[in-house]
Amino acid sequence: MTVEVLPANQPETFYRGAGRIAEFRNVPALPDRPEDWVGSVTSRFGLAPSGLSTLADGRVLAEAIAADPGWWLGPERADTGVLVKLLDAGQRLPLHVHPDRRFATAHLASPYGKTEAWVIVSARPDAYVHLGFARDVEAAELAGWVDGQQTEAMLAATNKIPVAAGDAILCPAGLPHAIGDGILLVEVQEPTDFSVLLEYEGFGLADGHLGLGYDLALQCVDRGAWTPSRLDELRGTPARLLPEAADEFFAARRLYGGDRLERGCSVLVVVAGEGRLIGEKDYLSLRRGDTLLVPHAAGPLLLDGQVEVIRLSAPA
Repeated sequence: MTVEVLPANQPETFYRGAGRIAEFRNVPALPDRPEDWVGSVTSRFGLAPSGLSTLADGRVLAEAIAADPGWWLGPERADTGVLVKLLDAGQRLPLHVHPDRRFATAHLASPYGKTEAWVIVSARPDAYVHLGFARDVEAAELAGWVDGQQTEAMLAATNKIPVAAGDAILCPAGLPHAIGDGILLVEVQEPTDFSVLLEYEGFGLADGHLGLGYDLALQCVDRGAWTPSRLDELRGTPARLLPEAADEFFAARRLYGGDRLERGCSVLVVVAGEGRLIGEKDYLSLRRGDTLLVPHAAGPLLLDGQVEVIRLSAPA
């Protein structure tokens, strides 16, 4: 066997879950751990080694990859290039922003920023996300909101967008956003934990400027207006899970029984049904809630059965 069935990896964080990961994965409920970092070689910002995935045999995934990168990643990759999470919003998350690659390279010593995308697994009927400002916001106005923690004014300036199970939305780096409560989603992102919190006071946090100070950190925020037509361009279509703008950052596909998986390192999240994953060296039973890491060495694979899988990987 080459494909790794991954145990849950739920680091502590500052917001509440609602037991959706436990129900989805059939694992014990951890309300104070509402994220599952899947196949992660990324640590929480300033809290390493928290966030790193451990394989079923006890090895730290990052160490296993460093010991044999060709087996895991193939001959053309230096790292996995992505971070995948399950996220259970048991409360509205704070309005926040992720820096882009240019800002991260200049100020955070990283070639990666944090563009991300969400695939909604389940959502209550009135679920929503805040995404982008609905009007242009001046730098001084934003700084005043953050300094005074004027949450109502900040949120009122954003677009509040309904979401439902099956939706897929790209969230480019720089775009202010907040995931509303009542949502379980699969998140794929660049492999960092960089977040600038515009809102922090009600979440038991002292600040959220990545140690840069807000004068500098707020320079990564997209303060421009996002119209409905621009926001529509961030959604997936029946033909492809995510829009073309995501291709620079990660690859995401929705697969079903009968589909073939080309060779390559990737994370699989089984979002519905039951089935099998079959390859030259692998035969695994799958069910809703399973998470798997496919190494390059696995070669091509076949999905079989009444199963739906999200496959996530670095860009082609």
